[in-house]
Amino acid sequence: MQSKRLLYHRTITTSKTAMARDNINDILVFFAVARERSFTRAAAKLGMTQSALSHIIRGLEERLGVRLLTRTTRSVSPTEAGERLLLNVAPRLEEIEAEIAAVSDLGDKPAGTIRITAIDLVVDTILWPRIAPLLPLYPDLHVEINSDYRLVDIAAERYDIGVRHGDQVDKDMIAVRLTPDVPMRIVGAPSYFAWHSKPTTIAELLRQNCIALRFAGSGGLYAWELCENGKPVEARVRGQAVFTSVYPMRDAAIAGCGLAFLPGDLVDEHVAAGRLVSVMEDCCPNFEGLHAYYPSRRQSSRALSLVIEAIRMKN
Repeated sequence: MQSKRLLYHRTITTSKTAMARDNINDILVFFAVARERSFTRAAAKLGMTQSALSHIIRGLEERLGVRLLTRTTRSVSPTEAGERLLLNVAPRLEEIEAEIAAVSDLGDKPAGTIRITAIDLVVDTILWPRIAPLLPLYPDLHVEINSDYRLVDIAAERYDIGVRHGDQVDKDMIAVRLTPDVPMRIVGAPSYFAWHSKPTTIAELLRQNCIALRFAGSGGLYAWELCENGKPVEARVRGQAVFTSVYPMRDAAIAGCGLAFLPGDLVDEHVAAGRLVSVMEDCCPNFEGLHAYYPSRRQSSRALSLVIEAIRMKN
């Protein structure tokens, strides 16, 4: 009889343990949907089907006995219970993951995946050229890089490293400089100026055909951060062409489609070759240098330290 009770107790304990593990895995899926506020985007991010995600969320809600998401035909948002999970459970799971990564780092070889978010120009010209030589040396190190023009909350979206200009980095982050200050340019093609006068003031610039940048996340247009008479000015330009990346903006400017406001690193060679003309240089500030930033809780990871050391600006 006692052995039967012991067997029953073990069966119940094993069942509860398995349920707890299922809850944790399913809660991670819930976090992805809640943060993306979309089953479609979360499914793409997790490499799962939307129907599989819906099934997991429904099962989790049934086990917890509470709705976690409010679903409409156009949007998904967390309920009060869902928000509580996001606020209170997500940071604790991230701390556990950080500790597990730290334990893994105690092995002979640094291991793990470092997730990075930055705009495509930074990925192409800074991050990847500096990271690529590192990977053959550490086969157990993996790097996932996402090109994104949003000001991403790296803690909420579970990135290890973000890249921004120094003045955009939150004070509670550790920041490492990647580049010197970044000179900006307003450029247009000679073919454009064959039909348009060169602007010399911001008022004149606002009457030009300008190539705009739209933020994919918010949908808003970027206001050019210029200066005039020593004062900062946000120029809300308009034009026929709008893009969500700097590379097609540059190419459109070279094609004579309008004026573009771009980093010098992207256009200076074309200015030198005569394919572009730089104007209003006294109105174009230098942006503070690019920095890689990460939460202080991640600084103990050897894998992270290797990547940071590889990408940081060398004197």
